[in-house]
Amino acid sequence: DLNKRDDVDGILLQLPLPAGLDDDALSGLIAPEKDVDGLTTLNAGRVVQGRDALVPCTPSGVMILLEHAGAELSGAEAVVVGRSNLVGRPVASLLLAKNATVTTCHSRTRDLGEVTRRADVLIACVGSPKLVDGSMVKPGAIVIDVGTTRTEDGLSGDVDFDSVLGTAGAVTPVPGGVGPMTIACLLENTIKAAEARASA
Repeated sequence: DLNKRDDVDGILLQLPLPAGLDDDALSGLIAPEKDVDGLTTLNAGRVVQGRDALVPCTPSGVMILLEHAGAELSGAEAVVVGRSNLVGRPVASLLLAKNATVTTCHSRTRDLGEVTRRADVLIACVGSPKLVDGSMVKPGAIVIDVGTTRTEDGLSGDVDFDSVLGTAGAVTPVPGGVGPMTIACLLENTIKAAEARASA
């Protein structure tokens, strides 16, 4: 019904869904031109191919933060810890499009710290509280913490902020770092979708 309505320009399926509901199947029902979170197969494929797309909001926000931090991405060694369709894979594609050399790490990566210590740019997006500490960060690296996990002590990122702060050239906090950028990029995608539909 929302796909067919002329008064609806964007559709966002809030993830994760409750147990028993299939994220991919339900995301796939969204019309690509209204997919303001960039999760449909068509938009994801366009991102990988470097074509115009509604880009997932959190990866878009990460790229804006990197630009704001003055990251020289061309030729930089970028490490992405996490390979989800929501953040890890699309952010790796966006980094490749900026000519970074990208390594994607995951639960099977051997000696994670050895890989992350090579990174000029480190993106942590796996959902494992305080996984990355100061010993795993190259001095001067730009560290973007996408992870958000609710713990007994409140929200925790994938990066041990206090431990990394003295080593990194820049590091984002949780909360208050990537989250606001995700919302801004969602609004930007909604405007882009509305303008595209109005001119069609």
